[in-house]
Amino acid sequence: MATVVLVGTLDTKGAEYVWLRERVRDLGCDTVLVDVGVGPGEVGAGEVGADVSAEEVARAVGASVEALRDARDRGAAVTVMGEGAAVVLAELERVDAVLAVGGSGGSSIAARAVRDLPIGLPKVIVSTMASGDVTPYVGAKDVTMTYSVVDIAGINRVSRLILGNAAAAAVGMAKSYAASEPSVGDRPLVAASMFGVTTPAVDAARRRLDELGYEVLVFHATGAGGRALEGLVESGLVAGVLDLTTTELADDLVGGVLSAGPERLTAAGRCGVPQVVAPGALDMVNFGPRDTVPERFQGRNLYVHNPTVTLMRTTPEEMAELGRRVAAKLAAAQGPTVLFVPVGGVSALDAPGMPFHDPVADEACFAALEGAVETERLEVNINDPAFGNAMADRLHQMISGGAE
Repeated sequence: MATVVLVGTLDTKGAEYVWLRERVRDLGCDTVLVDVGVGPGEVGAGEVGADVSAEEVARAVGASVEALRDARDRGAAVTVMGEGAAVVLAELERVDAVLAVGGSGGSSIAARAVRDLPIGLPKVIVSTMASGDVTPYVGAKDVTMTYSVVDIAGINRVSRLILGNAAAAAVGMAKSYAASEPSVGDRPLVAASMFGVTTPAVDAARRRLDELGYEVLVFHATGAGGRALEGLVESGLVAGVLDLTTTELADDLVGGVLSAGPERLTAAGRCGVPQVVAPGALDMVNFGPRDTVPERFQGRNLYVHNPTVTLMRTTPEEMAELGRRVAAKLAAAQGPTVLFVPVGGVSALDAPGMPFHDPVADEACFAALEGAVETERLEVNINDPAFGNAMADRLHQMISGGAE
């Protein structure tokens, strides 16, 4: 029978979890109830009958509930219980779905608890915080969040509907997950990064990799896409990375709206996963509509890509710094790494006659990249099919150990 793990602060939400547990069982799943609350509460783990006590959760990371209570530091307690819950979930014999309900603290604990679980394993959180920006809770993971509408304070005619739907969703997903066939024998996965201005290159590489027997997962380099790519690499599911579009690093440097953070372009190197990398779309920084571009950039080379996206050409100085940053990340890689440089331009807008064509700026980047890792320079624009094909062929060679 499929198992739904319930992760909750039973010191404040004991009655709600009793109801949820019964609902999940009525719908045909086993349950494991994990207590992550540190307060004494009105309905505690003993009365509710938690399968994993709060003390066990804290002890999983070398802490104790008593010490957390004595410290009276709610932020520290949330952090510890989230880390402990993650350890507990990783050690459970069976997890087919995770369901949690809570306010900001409970949601934070649950979000940390499920962060390291495999992609595809259902993760459902009902939260009072889900009507706003859920990035701090979801990040780039496949977490399903639903707004509680009312505060999670007892079972009433509204919460019964919301929590009932969440229980039904978790049960349905758990049964499907439990019945799914293991993906043994599937084609090796390759993660690739793409932007509109590098699409032809990635399409060419994807077709070539498909011919070579790989399944290619493409991530749109919009900040969230880059973070998702890094997370997938860390999960151990991919055989290689075709990081053709590293544009999010430009937004991180200059202050655009599509930054993936400073950790972008580090997971493959840290995990020893073979990677081929290109400075794709480093010629641009992304902003919203034209009137949202910061005043300090008004004299720069701006291009209205569409009504909601305005692009700004990076300067030679910015390109040089981007080259240095990319070089440092690649030089630190623990696995096979090759850099591909498109001398004819790093995006569709950086081709002769196009608004961002600037060989001087590009060369500043290329010069800073020199010597970091093995480098292939091709005298073509990045979107020439030969460029994508070359990257695909080299990645295949790296993954297969040189076998044709």
